[in-house]
Amino acid sequence: MLLAIRPARDFLGHGPRITASQLVSARSVGSVPRLQAQVADLSSALDGNTNNVPPPRFNPVPVREAVTPPVRPVVSALPQNRDEFWRKVPLWRDVSTKEFHSYSWSLLKFLEAALPEEVPYDRSGTQMQTRDEFIKDVFEGITAATMAVRMTPYILSRINWHDPRHDPIARQFLPLKSRMIADHPQLTLDSLHEEADSPVKGLVHRYPDKALFLPTSVCPTYCTFCTRSYAVGADTATVSKASLKPGRRRWEEAFAYIASQPQLQDIVVSGGDAYYLQPEQLTLIGERLIAMPNIRRFRFASKGLAVAPGRVLDEADQWVDALVGVSDKARRAGKTVAWHTHFNHPGEMSWVTEAAAQRLFEEGVMVRNQTVLLRGVNDDVETMGGLIRGLADNKIFPYYVYQCDMVKSVEHLRTPLQTILDLEAKLRGSIAGFMMPSFVVDLPGGGGKRLACSFESYDRATGVSRYTAPAVTGRDKENKVYEYYDPVDSLPGKTGS
Repeated sequence: MLLAIRPARDFLGHGPRITASQLVSARSVGSVPRLQAQVADLSSALDGNTNNVPPPRFNPVPVREAVTPPVRPVVSALPQNRDEFWRKVPLWRDVSTKEFHSYSWSLLKFLEAALPEEVPYDRSGTQMQTRDEFIKDVFEGITAATMAVRMTPYILSRINWHDPRHDPIARQFLPLKSRMIADHPQLTLDSLHEEADSPVKGLVHRYPDKALFLPTSVCPTYCTFCTRSYAVGADTATVSKASLKPGRRRWEEAFAYIASQPQLQDIVVSGGDAYYLQPEQLTLIGERLIAMPNIRRFRFASKGLAVAPGRVLDEADQWVDALVGVSDKARRAGKTVAWHTHFNHPGEMSWVTEAAAQRLFEEGVMVRNQTVLLRGVNDDVETMGGLIRGLADNKIFPYYVYQCDMVKSVEHLRTPLQTILDLEAKLRGSIAGFMMPSFVVDLPGGGGKRLACSFESYDRATGVSRYTAPAVTGRDKENKVYEYYDPVDSLPGKTGS
């Protein structure tokens, strides 16, 4: 993507003139308007100190009339040599610049190359769908989805492109319009009410001793079921995002708030995805948290180990080195750091995952996993059990299995509460207790996480389950009852997809 750089108006003579020394100062403070404000303050101060000083007197000296220098035309800062280099590839010789810049075009070209002429429409393979029909289905799904589409080469390579409609990995990242069903009336973009629980932008403080810090809103891949679809990723046809771009001023406000709350002990650094922080940013955040006396532990939340594990093995990439450095410093300070990652299906793991997890284990980095229960992905005992055992074998602690949040456009991925209850009942006892995750519901309305089985009531006929959260009392939440709603098509008498 070309970066359009336009000169500031004041540099073109439409405002106060700025000297070279002032320009250097402007760079150091970060903006020309801030510099002008400082100069204005200085001028008024000088004016106040010159009331009793007589004006200087000079002898008249003849001065030659100034010659106005020729005005040079303003040259665009954009590159002038715009060679359409991609046309050298025979397959792309007719591709325009606009198409080449388009992510949608890139996805289209990938699908055209990866898909066979026909793919199965039903699981039995008796009904088929042409490549063009499937691609049309994808792009109609993108138009209706709340999340943009982004996948890493690793994830693209783990999908079975001979049957993408029924592939459990593709199901998480590639929206199909034909698969979507009408939203439950209670679904929202911010089902957990994170924005309502944010004392400063990008910081969610719901539990008494824990807060969620969101330094970025970008991820290496975008999950179609993202709980933070109100903010994460690019705008879509249906959602204008409340972007949380990295910014030092916003970060400083978050750090100041964390330091001012002595009861805060635990910080989750998420996003977006911590994988998209630069190594120096990761180090900065880690060192600031280590230096705060009230903080005892923190975790970096990133799906990176599941979607781009090769980065952990890349000797030229400093991200993991930064994570290891922060972990070591925290340990010496008597504090703990962990990486919380996000695997949903055993097929996401490969030998690359095993090697990456082994490196983290040898470096002393604790890794925990948080899974989301998804219809057609991991909602059976064999798949969920295989995932949990695979994580344990790779020294990754299975931490949580979440009931899918009540966010828009994912009704086809949600399961009834009964599914998570049955999975836990059938798996508990077959896996070592310390490797058994907690099966939880993150309560709509900001009640926080509760064990799925701890409901006050659950009416399978209406699909309504009710929970209380005694520990969450802020912002008029004391004694509040929280409700989770099963997908409408899963209710008795309905037909699920």
